Amino acid sequence: MSGTAVKVPAMAIFNAPHYPWNDLLHTVNNAAQEYFAQYRARLAQRPAQSDDGFGRASWLGATGASEAEIVRHEERLGMRLPPSYREFLQVTNGWDEYSHSSLRLLTLAEVGWTRDVEPMIAQIWDGLDGADPQDEWYLHQESMSASLCVSEEIEGQVWLLNPHVVGPDGEWEAWDFASWHPGEVRYRSFWDLMEYQFGRYLA
Repeated sequence: MSGTAVKVPAMAIFNAPHYPWNDLLHTVNNAAQEYFAQYRARLAQRPAQSDDGFGRASWLGATGASEAEIVRHEERLGMRLPPSYREFLQVTNGWDEYSHSSLRLLTLAEVGWTRDVEPMIAQIWDGLDGADPQDEWYLHQESMSASLCVSEEIEGQVWLLNPHVVGPDGEWEAWDFASWHPGEVRYRSFWDLMEYQFGRYLA
């Protein structure tokens, strides 16, 4: 949708970060590095085994996305991304799953509507909800197909952002879909979802 104006919510857009992503992500990263060091120490006692480079990266994230890059992908998607997700991307454009701290979070280039990124999963879950992809309203309602896929699907679990439930602060509702619990677990925002997931890892 290059050249299409991005839909910006009728609210003030603040440039200052609202969420302590830098602190949270570095705390998780430090915990992961401790785990990796312990893992390699155990393997060192077994010369026949190799770590194959596991946990060698000093940072589980990536270089943060620039404002211009974020805007370019917002134009592709046709919507302005929610504040906490934008701020996350500015710190790191994606997140690695090797620490088991979370699912692998997609880079901006990989992020897309679930109907395009994970069509099979979208069809299965929307079918269970009784949604009909032939209906006119289908792609504009609270369906999995109309959600934004921000993580890789791993062993039946995927994380999505719902642009049809938006708070006064511009935050989109976040969904945790997994094969082991019925329906979606809902969070107020991407920040709330990740704070919970990372909190479990750090506990």
